[in-house]
Amino acid sequence: QVHLVESGGGLVQPGGSLRLSCVASGSIFSINTRGWYRQAPGKERELVAAISSHGTTNYLESVKGRFTISRDNARNTVYLQMNSLKPEDTAVYFCNVEGITERFKSFGSWGRGTQVTVSS
Repeated sequence: QVHLVESGGGLVQPGGSLRLSCVASGSIFSINTRGWYRQAPGKERELVAAISSHGTTNYLESVKGRFTISRDNARNTVYLQMNSLKPEDTAVYFCNVEGITERFKSFGSWGRGTQVTVSS
């Protein structure tokens, strides 16, 4: 079983920055994809950013140039650096990790989410 724990959310003023972290633990053999999703009230969950095992990244159009996803393989951690935050970035942010367990079974795990609120 693989567990994800997010941290780093909070309240920030427009134009401010936050860095989210997500640590994966458990029976992990390898990780294929790490991603950050968000869900605002009344809206569907959407992919914000993802990074593959090769380091290829992709971003939601509205966050390009402001958000950066990165990873630390040794720590099984993925980060989301969010700069120039806007009120429309307000949402619960979820970490998602997909990979292979030590028993060579595929897995996909979600964290519980961390609230990001951008408001003056």
